Amino acid sequence: MKKIVLIGSGGSGKSTLARQLGEKLKINVLHLDSLFWKPGWVETSREEWIDTQQYLVKRETWIMDGNYGGTMDIRLNAADTIIFLDIPRIICVYRAFKRILQYRNKTRPDMGEGCEERFNYEFFKWIWEYPKTKRPKILERLEELSKEKEVIILKTPKEVENFLEQM
Repeated sequence: MKKIVLIGSGGSGKSTLARQLGEKLKINVLHLDSLFWKPGWVETSREEWIDTQQYLVKRETWIMDGNYGGTMDIRLNAADTIIFLDIPRIICVYRAFKRILQYRNKTRPDMGEGCEERFNYEFFKWIWEYPKTKRPKILERLEELSKEKEVIILKTPKEVENFLEQM
């Protein structure tokens, strides 16, 4: 495990697990949200985003958390390990709401500077629809990749906890 990708719905625990893995494995963690979002929630251009990721995946070791479907294949192809947090959506919604309360009017540690936590209806809609709109394609892609890469699917907070303990 030298190049690890963490994917999953918003609120699934990607950033938290990435931090914990980084500490255990002594590998640098790259939170994609902190790289993508510029101050005031301004998106990075597609060209710059592709260039950034192509540059980052060349590093010898890394842990990257985040989805960004349009560039996910750059990371998936470069990774040796893919962890999919397939956590129930009700838990994800709860965690995302809790995060808003915890970081209200502040920038989370895994977010781009100048991007204060806020309620975003579209984000919650995305979380709620994730099991139907994103999950099937991700599972299909992971099945393909499992022939050449280590693919780990964790479905509950307890499975995540057990996985960390076994590291």
